[in-house]
Amino acid sequence: MKSTRAVLVALIAFTAVLPALAPARQLTDADYARAAKFLLDSTDPLVGHFADPRVDHDVRHVKWLDAAHFWYRDHGARGDRVLEMDAVTGKVSPAFDPVKLAAALGKARGKPMNPGKWPAFGFDFRRLPDGALNVQLGKKSFRCNLSGAGVCTLRTDHSKSSKEKGEFGKGPHALSPNGRFRVFVRDWNLWIRNVATDEETRLTTDGVKNYGYGMKKDGPAIVSWSPDSRMLVAYRQDQRQVKDMYQIVTRVGHPTLKTQPYPLPGDKHVFMIHPVVIDVATRKAVPLEMAPEQRLGSWSDARWSPDGRTFALVSTSRDQRHERFRIADAATGKVRTAFEYTARDYYQGWYGRPDWQYLPRRDQAIWPTEQSNWMNLYLYSLKTGGMLRPITTGTGDVIQVLHLDRKTGTLWYVGVGRTPGMNPYYRQVFKVDIGTGRTTLLTPEDADHAVTMSPGGRYFVDSYSTPTRPPVTVLRSAANGHVIATVAKADISRLKAMGWVPPVPFTVKARNGKTTLYGLMFKPTDFDPHKKYPVVDFVYPGPQIGSIATFGFRSESGGNQALAELGFIVVTIDGLGTPYRSASFQRYWYGDMGDDTIPDQVTGIRQLAARYPWMDITRVGIWGTRAAAMPRSPRCSTIPISSRSAGRRAAIMTTAIIPTAGVSGGKVRW
Repeated sequence: MKSTRAVLVALIAFTAVLPALAPARQLTDADYARAAKFLLDSTDPLVGHFADPRVDHDVRHVKWLDAAHFWYRDHGARGDRVLEMDAVTGKVSPAFDPVKLAAALGKARGKPMNPGKWPAFGFDFRRLPDGALNVQLGKKSFRCNLSGAGVCTLRTDHSKSSKEKGEFGKGPHALSPNGRFRVFVRDWNLWIRNVATDEETRLTTDGVKNYGYGMKKDGPAIVSWSPDSRMLVAYRQDQRQVKDMYQIVTRVGHPTLKTQPYPLPGDKHVFMIHPVVIDVATRKAVPLEMAPEQRLGSWSDARWSPDGRTFALVSTSRDQRHERFRIADAATGKVRTAFEYTARDYYQGWYGRPDWQYLPRRDQAIWPTEQSNWMNLYLYSLKTGGMLRPITTGTGDVIQVLHLDRKTGTLWYVGVGRTPGMNPYYRQVFKVDIGTGRTTLLTPEDADHAVTMSPGGRYFVDSYSTPTRPPVTVLRSAANGHVIATVAKADISRLKAMGWVPPVPFTVKARNGKTTLYGLMFKPTDFDPHKKYPVVDFVYPGPQIGSIATFGFRSESGGNQALAELGFIVVTIDGLGTPYRSASFQRYWYGDMGDDTIPDQVTGIRQLAARYPWMDITRVGIWGTRAAAMPRSPRCSTIPISSRSAGRRAAIMTTAIIPTAGVSGGKVRW
């Protein structure tokens, strides 16, 4: 969803064919305008589509400045405040003088800034050793001295020469641990820039087109720094034989053609990477003594030992079944395989980033697997390669390791489905002793918890909410979950004043008649229980994500409420084959991508219609994105539609998938 206009056009395109299914009132411009109010205005690139200006004091994103201080943007009806909290005392103060900084930034940009409106996304800052601020605004960064009248200076603009995404670039670990250097890619080679002086030094010289140290000629670097900032692990990528992917980007006027190497399933040649250790001072590069291997997701990650002498990395096979945990010597490049793991179908080792841990002082590793049908953490010996014991046990998945205290052997993690009687998609924070397995729940509230851990792991900020209850954000002690201070409580008064209503959570049984599925239902704000409403099912199936992105609070739901405003009951169900549940749940239709959870959608809608007579299941539509909503049947019509939106010419070709019959019969007929 790139803009409100794009979503509205898609809704118009979808609903344009529905009158062909059954008589219906003609929707007017006023109807579409009302529906559009339930979409976020994300046309401002610095706002982002998860920040709703109609929700006040919704603080779910904080940035830690150091181990005991964080800043956050507090949006209210009268404007924005950028505040800083001391985690030790819970005291809150302005993070900077907003009037002075806005004036200085406006002068440096040549464009006025409102001191009462700070972007929810694309804005960041940190304090430099001399007290000045390094401010990120979009793709540009500024050095701002506010000690006097306030002066901001545009730092060297690499956006044109190297296309580096600013001082806070996207490259993982691109900023050195000591904060002095940042690595980026220019002309297929690695460069390093002194953050304080902007002085640049070239680290590598052997990078050439499609065989360099980045996925593109210029951009952020994928590196892992040693703890002392003396060395880094980088990956030289060979994409010279990878076939190109072509994309046509349509705008007003002539379209543009984008070309990039992109391997497809079954291709002989894919991206191949070769890890290299680079000494920053001498610029000496030591390739690891291992064959180049495929680049697969987040596995291009390295975990260093505290002394910087060795690091661990994981290799995975192309079918993602076989894993090898390897230890590399940073000085010599020698590599040994400590242990291997093979999954029955595929290895689901992480949600977003690898959660394995390297414990060189103990000669051990923490390795996540689903061998118990749930994602749990296990302790492995790096001497024998054998599994020593489980660290976490029981039902529910471990989905993210937040922090590991190597001295005390305490690990903090996010888990789902680990508290009986609670929505299994609600995230909670636990800590566990890796020696004894003793586990403590730190976030007991019956809600979804979005957390940000402090550097060092002493505190974490917890924003908890449900689909029907707005967020409450608190600062907690990581030792016992004690609430140190309340950061903010979201106020949805203005959102409700414009007619917003929350979705309706529900549960149904899956196609097997046993497994409980969870979903959300969206009704028009002028809902009349005496009427009959056609049903629209939104589907986004896949092992990596389900139809429902989160069971936390969302004022905007990917267009579902806006679509409901046009006279539909919109249903979303996370069917079998989606994540955050057991391994058997996630692999229910493994190997049959055409399943698309459609049988679960059908049986779920039937159950809902039995409860709610205002659901008309003789009129059911389905839509989705990517591989979703593509029933395999000759009885399904795909209709290209050209439409206009909001009085402006915004022609779009889309596909509406229209069932030829409902789901009320004994057989699914599309």
